[in-house]
Parts: sequence; structure tokens; C-alpha cells
Amino acid sequence: MHIEELRTYCLSKQQATESLPFGPDTLVFKVGEKIFLLVGLDQIDDLKFNVKCDPEYAVTLRGQFEHTVLPGYHMNKKHWNTVYCNRQLEDDRLKQLIDHSYDLVFQSLPKAIRDLISFS
Repeated sequence: MHIEELRTYCLSKQQATESLPFGPDTLVFKVGEKIFLLVGLDQIDDLKFNVKCDPEYAVTLRGQFEHTVLPGYHMNKKHWNTVYCNRQLEDDRLKQLIDHSYDLVFQSLPKAIRDLISFS
């Protein structure tokens, strides 16, 4: 997976938005104003991104894919993983981790906002 594929996939999620709130080098994807993925734009050869993750699932993933899934860099390490592309996981599995993050964030939104997103 490369950065454009990652961006296209994130923006395909319902009501996903992109912005650069932390400066020109970090692309942030949100749903309902909450972050579900961050990626550095300065990466060329070793693409990685941060995604939210269920804490128990995060521990499992880190154990299974110790060279690919790490505690979230500059994030709450209980709830966020840094995931390296093009290592141990195929693109479909990377997309599943993005889906998991999006779903966790979506479910954390107030019901009224979830309903607005679902009906748009």
C-alpha cells in the first residue's frame, strides 16, 4: 500500500474528512470531528500510520505482528497502534485495521451525530 491508496481508502469511509491540524507533515482523517487515522506525509520508503484499536485486540496484534504493529507513536499506547505498511500484513488486513479504527471512533460519537452520518 502507498500513501495515495491509504488516502483514497480513508476518504471512502462514510463522512470521512481529511485535514492538517498538526502542521503540513501530518495528514489526519476524522469522522464526526474525531480522529481515526494519522499518517506522516514525509514518509517515502517506510509508510506507517496510526489507528485506534480496542486495547485487548491491540495487544494481540502487537504479539502476532511484532515488526508491523507497534504501540502508537506519540499516542495513547493503550488505544492506538502504529502500523507499518508493506511488511507482514497484506493490504486487505491493513484495510481491516482502518475499518476497526473508524468503527471504534464512529461508535464513540453521540447518537445524534451517528444518525446524521448514517443517513447522509
